[in-house]
Amino acid sequence: MSTYALFLILHVLGATVWTGGHLVLALGVLPGALKERSTLAVEAFESRFERVGIPALLIQVASGLYLATTLAPPSTWLQMDSPATRAIVLKLGLLAATVVLAAHARLRIIPQLTAENLGILAWHIGTVTLFSVAFVIIGVGYRVGLLS
Repeated sequence: MSTYALFLILHVLGATVWTGGHLVLALGVLPGALKERSTLAVEAFESRFERVGIPALLIQVASGLYLATTLAPPSTWLQMDSPATRAIVLKLGLLAATVVLAAHARLRIIPQLTAENLGILAWHIGTVTLFSVAFVIIGVGYRVGLLS
């Protein structure tokens, strides 16, 4: 198996865990928590998911950077003059936005989570979930020629 294939497999597996986990949280756990105005289910999910979700995200970042270097030299990533660099720029932008939202949620919202501010966390969860789905769409879109 080539190094490229190995990194692509790791990237897809990381995306599966990260995106799948956020879809379960946003569509399966969060609606009930909002309805009951209870943080317990969200907190329980978050504490379990972080143990696999964060490593999955780190694997995605590391493998994504490797894969990006095989598509275009880093010095050209911001030029957006090819489908590859467009995909790279979009994914780097989503990554930056995801990190900002995740850090804000982890450092500011979750430590003081109550039923009253659960809606703010729900907004973060929904946004990060949309970003994670966008990561997948951009990756697949690049592979099937939608970014040309």
